[in-house]
Amino acid sequence: MSAVPTDEIYQRYLDKAIAEINELWAELGAYADSLHVPVLGSGHPLADIFLLKHTPRPSEIQEGIAFFGRSGQALLKSLERLRVDPLAVYGTNCFKFGTEDPEQAVGWLTRELHIVQPKLLIVMGGEAVGFVNGLRFPLADELDASRTGELQRFTATIDALVTPDIDAALDEQGAKTAFWNAFKALGPWWAELPPY
Repeated sequence: MSAVPTDEIYQRYLDKAIAEINELWAELGAYADSLHVPVLGSGHPLADIFLLKHTPRPSEIQEGIAFFGRSGQALLKSLERLRVDPLAVYGTNCFKFGTEDPEQAVGWLTRELHIVQPKLLIVMGGEAVGFVNGLRFPLADELDASRTGELQRFTATIDALVTPDIDAALDEQGAKTAFWNAFKALGPWWAELPPY
């Protein structure tokens, strides 16, 4: 019996992740009605970097896609500035509707983290940090919201980076600077990531 090539193994993992993300999205769609539309995660289903905000903004709710609108544009510019491949990123919100029961939201986010299996979790804002700490994610360390811009251990295989809430950082220069000063730690982390 011959060994399976690495690219074939990766393709199998990718196919599995796509199927599981689609299953999650279908489940979220089943909870939707004319007043409650889910905001789905966006990006690569096996991304190295997992961006996480607390609650979807109106533009995200209108389009049904996480990081749609101003925050998404700001992130793309920041990723470009740091020379981080945007195809290595997946972004979502803790709350998919903004109105669901927190226990439902915990289950959905936990599934997303298990599917994507990122190497870095970027948690944006204190509310999102509190939510992540409440996940009871297996073997996870509690994140310290005051340590913005510092890499922290989340699990044995996932680092975490806490930043201010990007949505709150879009209009005021001091808030933009605080977000950038924390987010730019992604650049050195990305540069040290070994190639596949």
